[in-house]
Amino acid sequence: MSQPSLDLDYDDGADPTFTVGELAEAIKAVLKKGFFDGVWVRGEIQGLQQRANGHVYFNVTERGEGGGQSTIPVALWAGTLARMRGMLAKHRMRLENGLQVRIHARLDFYGPSGRLSLVMDGLDPTYTLGQLAAERDQLLRRLVAEGLLDSNKQRRLPAAPLRIGVVTSVGSAAWADLTHELEASGIGFRLLVAHTTVQGDGAVDGICAALRALYRRQPDVVLVVRGGGSRTDLATFDDERIARAIATAPVPVWTGLGHEIDRAIADDVAHSAHKTPTACAAALVTRVRDTHQRAEQAWAGLVGRVAQGLDTHDRRIHDRARQVSRRTEAAVAVADERLRVRAGRVVAASRRRLDGEASRTGLRAHRVATVAPAVLRNAQADLDLAAARIAAVDPVVAMARGWSITLGPDGRAIRSVDDVRPGDTLRTVLPDGRIVSDVTGSEPVS
Repeated sequence: MSQPSLDLDYDDGADPTFTVGELAEAIKAVLKKGFFDGVWVRGEIQGLQQRANGHVYFNVTERGEGGGQSTIPVALWAGTLARMRGMLAKHRMRLENGLQVRIHARLDFYGPSGRLSLVMDGLDPTYTLGQLAAERDQLLRRLVAEGLLDSNKQRRLPAAPLRIGVVTSVGSAAWADLTHELEASGIGFRLLVAHTTVQGDGAVDGICAALRALYRRQPDVVLVVRGGGSRTDLATFDDERIARAIATAPVPVWTGLGHEIDRAIADDVAHSAHKTPTACAAALVTRVRDTHQRAEQAWAGLVGRVAQGLDTHDRRIHDRARQVSRRTEAAVAVADERLRVRAGRVVAASRRRLDGEASRTGLRAHRVATVAPAVLRNAQADLDLAAARIAAVDPVVAMARGWSITLGPDGRAIRSVDDVRPGDTLRTVLPDGRIVSDVTGSEPVS
């Protein structure tokens, strides 16, 4: 569309001079003439507000290459919005901040403030949805190139996850559906809850912070759930920051985002994606029950195999016991027979030896009886001779012939004058008694 010109026709023919009000009306007239059928404008919604009367106000903005920003205020009257609701519902869209839109509007110049604005009267939903799809595809390609699309799917999920992290808006329908399903199962789940808003301003930062907080508590699995909503609501879970927070999670992350048709990037990068919070909880319950059932079946199978093995071993033991018993009885019988034979041999050998010993003993007894009298006579003669010799040297016999024995203080016999000292007490032994004397001196034999 060509730039409209201000072709003003005034009677004076000179350069016109306007009052402020006249200029404002002139601008409005030119804008109305130049954009008589309205204009399509594309940009991002910012600062959206809905007043109590139903009117909606926002800015449509465009970021420039140098970091600057172009902004035009937009008014969407309540009546126009009411006519658009069917179209928005059909495409499951909701106007919200950050949404890329292509709107149709009439230009309006408000003279009292000199402010140009747009009065919105239409919306191109395919543009918004196409932008969302394009951004989503670009992000998916980046995640695939970095190897992050399947990263979380490789995280090991416990066979029976019971310590459950939950990212959701506590008090919402999603929270109620999730907790009802888990509580109805009768399984002792332990929930670690991180409350956050899941749509609108601040949702992305809140969800990422909630995920990081739960990762530090090391749950078995983290559930990210929200209820149903518009397709633009789901765009929150197409954000790259959330996708990376899930893809790089140290634990498995399950999603239950409440969208039966659409699939968010958060679903694509998650360990497991489910259509609703209820389905997410049901899948968790099913996993734990299946694990319990498999454990019960394995235990029953183990018990059966053990019982069968015990029966088999019992039979084998009984068979072997009977074999051992029979072999033992046979071995004992053989041993008894061998013992009987050997006992007979021992008895016979003993008798023969006893008979031989008896014969030899009788012979020796005869020899003793023959030799003993002569031996005794010789021994008696030897004794008599020894007695005579003893009697010859017996002190008593010598003392009877007049000899005596003198003992010193130490009880030893005195054999020399050198054995005594003056003052010693001596005892002289005679056949009929003893004499005690003190030494006063000694004289050698001259």
